[in-house]
Amino acid sequence: MLPADLLSLPFFEDRHRDYAARLADWAARTVPGLVDHHDVDGSCRRLVAAMGEAGWLKACVPGEQGGLTPALDVRTLCITRATLGYVEGLADFAFAMQGLGTGVVSLFGTPEQKALCCPPVRDGKAIAAFALSEPDAGSDVAAMATTATRTADGGWRLDGSKTWISNGGIADRYVVFARTGEAPGARGISAFIVPADAPGLVIAERIDVIAPHPLATLVFDDCRLPADALIGKAGGGFAMAMANLDIFRPTVAAAALGMGYRALDEATRRAKSRIMFGAPLADLQLTQASLADSVAELEAAALLVFRAAWAKDQGKPRITKEAAIAKMVATENAQKVIDRAIQVFGGLGVKKGEKVEELYREIRALRIYEGATEVQKVVIARAHLAEAEAAAFPKAAE
Repeated sequence: MLPADLLSLPFFEDRHRDYAARLADWAARTVPGLVDHHDVDGSCRRLVAAMGEAGWLKACVPGEQGGLTPALDVRTLCITRATLGYVEGLADFAFAMQGLGTGVVSLFGTPEQKALCCPPVRDGKAIAAFALSEPDAGSDVAAMATTATRTADGGWRLDGSKTWISNGGIADRYVVFARTGEAPGARGISAFIVPADAPGLVIAERIDVIAPHPLATLVFDDCRLPADALIGKAGGGFAMAMANLDIFRPTVAAAALGMGYRALDEATRRAKSRIMFGAPLADLQLTQASLADSVAELEAAALLVFRAAWAKDQGKPRITKEAAIAKMVATENAQKVIDRAIQVFGGLGVKKGEKVEELYREIRALRIYEGATEVQKVVIARAHLAEAEAAAFPKAAE
């Protein structure tokens, strides 16, 4: 799990340390028995129900809807994803999508929308999804082609498709982004609540990937929605999506951190028990160098993850740069750590059923979703250049 010395840092309060200890105990005892990798839909449903019953999904909704804190606490979200990621990638996935899939509603929805969506998610009685990506519009949201047009009765008509949608096919409600045309590019996008049984919504394809998760392509063909399906103002969807990702992007980094720590623990155990050339593998300097690199990379990533989370929880309006740095470094470093762990295991490391083999498949997607590493580099560079420009010309920046 997360190292005790990490949790002792001033990024955290006693409530975070208590929460981490209780969650770690629950996850170790409960999660493995809920997961069947040959039945990912059923596993996710069981995980969501169990997390809801145990109260962990309260971290995904604001206090006014029965959440743990008045606003979403990013440190708590990160602790949860790191802990669940350590134990089981599918559990991390199930938790994360409850938060991401409801975040736009909890941040920008009307009281009625929040009351509709948040309590069932909090209690594990409904599964949420966030539908932003399209076949030709992933990281480039401005290229979105799905449209939402006003109907004569004041409602909306959705037409288009979404793909790579997590929880696609098992979600009860989707937050869907579509072009409404108030302005060109990203400024003409709006967000809508779409129930899974909405006429005109079809699950066109279930997508099978190397680490099985519920993923699907959605098609909207004359999908009719009432006027109150719109979240916030028309044309405000892009800003809402980015604000939601600002909160949840550091949690992707935290999930990678948890997976990395699990790989390090597995590699350490194997290195101490495997005898090679008459001595434990851990006695070899090359093995020690490998472990040292992994320890350093994870500790560096952990500081970046919780710096971003702490900054958001302290009230910083946007943590775009901090979140991008955390996601880039943590996911890339975790990939390296897991790869080294497989080397320590040797041939056994690529055998189905070994935890390090599972982690190798799980970590790969984290370097892509919610903004690939290459996109994070663009975000970081642009933020840095803007800061440099403001520093050079402070009056103009004002």
